Amino acid sequence: MTYPSSEGAPVVSIVIPVNDEAGNLAPLLAEISVALGTTPFEVVCVDDGSIDATPAELRSLAAERAWLRPISHAVSCGQSAAMRSGVSHARAAVVVTLDGDGQSDPAFIPQFISKLTAGGPNLGLVAGQRVARKIDLSKKLQSHIANSVRSLILRDGTRDTGCGMKAFRRDVFLALPYFDGLHRFLPALTLAEGYEVAFVEVVDRPRRFGKSHYGMWNRLGVGIFDLAGVWWLIRRRRAQVRDIHE
Repeated sequence: MTYPSSEGAPVVSIVIPVNDEAGNLAPLLAEISVALGTTPFEVVCVDDGSIDATPAELRSLAAERAWLRPISHAVSCGQSAAMRSGVSHARAAVVVTLDGDGQSDPAFIPQFISKLTAGGPNLGLVAGQRVARKIDLSKKLQSHIANSVRSLILRDGTRDTGCGMKAFRRDVFLALPYFDGLHRFLPALTLAEGYEVAFVEVVDRPRRFGKSHYGMWNRLGVGIFDLAGVWWLIRRRRAQVRDIHE
């Protein structure tokens, strides 16, 4: 297989937080390369303290791919921290994020980029919305409850904030307030900053290798505290905007 050169500035940076995803990396990277074709790109893969063969696999894959840039956390800091590390190291103005489990199909990446570009400077985020999800009934119920509560309180216009596939401008993301759990609330925070949010439906695929890192507690229990914090942040932001215009 021939891989595109990473010489010069990339048009898009693909940021992938990973934790114990050694078996999923090679097929996911191959799909990204096919999806982007001749578009100049880079992949910033952030190993968030993996304890399996992920670090060694990333080194091996990067040796064969000039466009792959591995970043590592010595210990696991969480998905939001890994995402921010990746975006901070990204060289392109446009960033697309993907989960490392391969459940989001990279074939949708061009659609995300086109939608973000066509939306102009007022469009701050293009968020994926998963359809035909390959999860059991218990997890589907957890997800439905969490999304319903979040939508009721934040009114962010999205039915699925947990989809890891998103596109945004790097400067918009880095201007958002950072906290652990940020990745769950990107639509609401982007709207609070005065930007628009658009959506793309993506097909959810089964996981190839490994197991999910999410359960009942980190989906609902921890999320409720984050939800209260985001609600407060948005109210404070609105108050600041009113003060500016009065």
